[in-house]
Amino acid sequence: VQLQASGGRWVQPGGSLRLSCAASGLTVSSYYMGWFRQAPGKEREFVACVSGDGDLTFYKDSVRGRFTISRDNAKSTVWLQMDNLKPEDTAVYLCTVGTFSAYKFWGQGTEVTVSS
Repeated sequence: VQLQASGGRWVQPGGSLRLSCAASGLTVSSYYMGWFRQAPGKEREFVACVSGDGDLTFYKDSVRGRFTISRDNAKSTVWLQMDNLKPEDTAVYLCTVGTFSAYKFWGQGTEVTVSS
């Protein structure tokens, strides 16, 4: 199983980014797909996840209303649309696949830097 994340870069506060994560080696429709992030010197934290059929989404409180997670099982891809970015969103964003409470597979991460 491989998860390839992309889309991270530097952006000014208030800007937008769209992260992508393409999975291979498994049937993603059977799993939740999600995003976590890890800022320098901090623990990894949950950001958002989406159920296998795409009907259920969950968000970290501080990103709800600014971030949108979506998926396309035909493309084995999950996206994270991030709007109104803030400096505190700066982190390495990692995509993951698994069950709602136990993520088994992880990508290598893509770095997001929000600063002026």
